[in-house]
Amino acid sequence: MTETVSGVTVNGRGLYSKITWRLIPYMFLLYIVAYVDRINVGFAALDMQRDLHFSNTVYGTGAGIFFLGYALCDLPSSLILRRVGTRLWIARIMISWGMVSASMAWIESAKSFYLLRFLLGVAEAGFVPGMLLYLTFWFPSHERARAVAKFMTATSLAGVVGAPLSSALLKLDGLCGLSGWQWLFLFEGVPTVLLGVSVLFVLKDGPEVAGWLTKEERTWLKSELRRDEERYGAAEHHNLLDAFKLPAVWVMAGVYIVIQIGVYIVNLWMPLILSGLSHGDGVLDASLIARYSTVPYLLAAMFTVAVGWSSDRWNERRGHLAGCMGLAAVGFAWAARAENVPIALCAMSMVAIGLWSTMGPFWALTTRMIGGAAAAGGVAMITMIGGFGGFLGPYVTGRLRDATHSFAGGLYLIAGLALAAALLALAVRVTQPKVGGTRV
Repeated sequence: MTETVSGVTVNGRGLYSKITWRLIPYMFLLYIVAYVDRINVGFAALDMQRDLHFSNTVYGTGAGIFFLGYALCDLPSSLILRRVGTRLWIARIMISWGMVSASMAWIESAKSFYLLRFLLGVAEAGFVPGMLLYLTFWFPSHERARAVAKFMTATSLAGVVGAPLSSALLKLDGLCGLSGWQWLFLFEGVPTVLLGVSVLFVLKDGPEVAGWLTKEERTWLKSELRRDEERYGAAEHHNLLDAFKLPAVWVMAGVYIVIQIGVYIVNLWMPLILSGLSHGDGVLDASLIARYSTVPYLLAAMFTVAVGWSSDRWNERRGHLAGCMGLAAVGFAWAARAENVPIALCAMSMVAIGLWSTMGPFWALTTRMIGGAAAAGGVAMITMIGGFGGFLGPYVTGRLRDATHSFAGGLYLIAGLALAAALLALAVRVTQPKVGGTRV
């Protein structure tokens, strides 16, 4: 991957490493903070339900309604980002959602719970598709699974970071007259606002304005990205409407909605599932449950990077994606039969490994097919549809829990959906390389 540009030798592998170290750690930090704000309601659930007398249905509805606000605003937010630039719009997103997240400390009723969770979704809309689109400005598709996987490990490590942090904040119960869950929302919202301000000074809108790249590096990278688009068809699917015309994009959206249903069952219900298995009355110290919950997230983070590396190493996407969904299906079915916390943790670890490890191959495959405005629209459309999955998973799980007094029904249901998504992933058809290359 060495080429001479204007008499200067550019080492492609070294350049991608340079870009990775410059961008991924900072983007990773932004996403960890974002994800902690999104899922901290799961750690607050035990104490919040007790203090505010919320049923499982109320909690599930409030936890899931975030995704309705997110889904409704994801596409327009992503299109605005493409028009005004990544730096400005990501800063706006982070500042506004940090303020809403901190405001959740003053929830008093089911209505205020629903309203603030909905507004949190509206505020955060566009963040994930914006970050994924941003990576396409820097990495061609054959390098993208690793980049996406490293970025997306934030969603699993957010559980590792968020669990002990939430556990510590919950122990502040009673300080200054506030409950522990109120301190949790307050202290986990403020850093988001501060990081949002930092985006204005740290993030660059693209390689063409990155002062830390040489002129020759920018020229070489632009050429590589253009060749990649031409090779896999993204150059032919560049307009916004192209994203809605490609059948493969809709198939990928079907897979993604199942991924999101599963992810947010883990994020928002795992603490309560573990609590229910520990005591017959379903009550267990929230801080202890938060510590237990770090195990699946930590394992998921390690496997997400490994699967992303493997997917890029073999330039293969569909098999990796299907295999991960199959693993998640087995884990959900096992969790439905678990009778104690150790078994449930093993099962949920399998689920987390399967679901989070899909991120690298999934987004590398999706963004390989479309480019330009089509990439912005297609990624936003998929995450928008996934947002409805984020609502359906927590909501249906809460409903089934109240109706059957068991989590088994909901877990078996998502196990079946995950298996169907694995088969759907194998069925997707995308444009093959025009010259050379390995089939995807």
